[in-house]
Amino acid sequence: MAIIVTGASGLLGSALVRALRDEGQDVVKLVRREPRADDEAYWQPDRQEIDRAALEGARAVVHLSGASIGGRRWSAAYKRELLDSRVQSTRVLAGALASLSAPPEVLLSASGVDFYGDTGDRVIDESQGKGDGFLSDMCEQWEGEAARAGEAGVRTVLMRSGLVLSGKGGVLGQVVPIFKIGLGAPLGSGKQYWSWISVDDWVQAALHVMKNRDVVGAVNFTSPSPVTNTRFTRALGKALRRSTMPIPVPAFALSAGLGEFARAALLPSHRIRPGKLLDSGYRFAHTSLDEALRAVL
Repeated sequence: MAIIVTGASGLLGSALVRALRDEGQDVVKLVRREPRADDEAYWQPDRQEIDRAALEGARAVVHLSGASIGGRRWSAAYKRELLDSRVQSTRVLAGALASLSAPPEVLLSASGVDFYGDTGDRVIDESQGKGDGFLSDMCEQWEGEAARAGEAGVRTVLMRSGLVLSGKGGVLGQVVPIFKIGLGAPLGSGKQYWSWISVDDWVQAALHVMKNRDVVGAVNFTSPSPVTNTRFTRALGKALRRSTMPIPVPAFALSAGLGEFARAALLPSHRIRPGKLLDSGYRFAHTSLDEALRAVL
């Protein structure tokens, strides 16, 4: 009764694998090369290849594969890579799960709060419909492929994650060096809401929904305390004991430097409520941004 994990070497995957093994769970990682250990199985979604025998009889599957959203400008080719790395891999995985004689009980498939588009200062939960833009469209297609497993009877959870805070990478890995030299500043108006979650809460929330059979469909993986970008900037500066710039980085400058990535990922507002996590009894370890930053840094 193994738990299968794709993207196991990434920030979230590696943290989840550690937590599962600490619980005594048998974990098998899907890898895109020749397996080198008993806890690895082969898949190559670009060629529609996957080891179905490794999936047969698994307890759960956690799907976290996908090219990195941040860290580089989005060319037309890279946008295609962002889309294909999610949609194609999910199509192959969900299709394989649907074909098994003994499918897993549950599929946890990654997604993002970008599904909702720019929602301003409105508090929204999982009942909110799809928004506009490239990332929203990508999430819709991504989730649509995962839904094929649900149609085959596998309980499917779509993990719509906000900004995951970790001292080992992710968004903090990109911005902490800038803050450490005193150049941290609000972005654009600074009024846009950023919905965040500590990596510890992300992992524990994944374990929670994996075990809770009543949780199904889209689930917001965010803290119940989203903050504005200005508030986030001040909190991170305080956690690092560094001053921050009083003047925001203008939206046009962000667009000039980072292109569509800035307009699609940094400037939209997501004031998200994790309705299904709260309603199902999940208790967050970190509801305060200051507390979360101290914990992860």
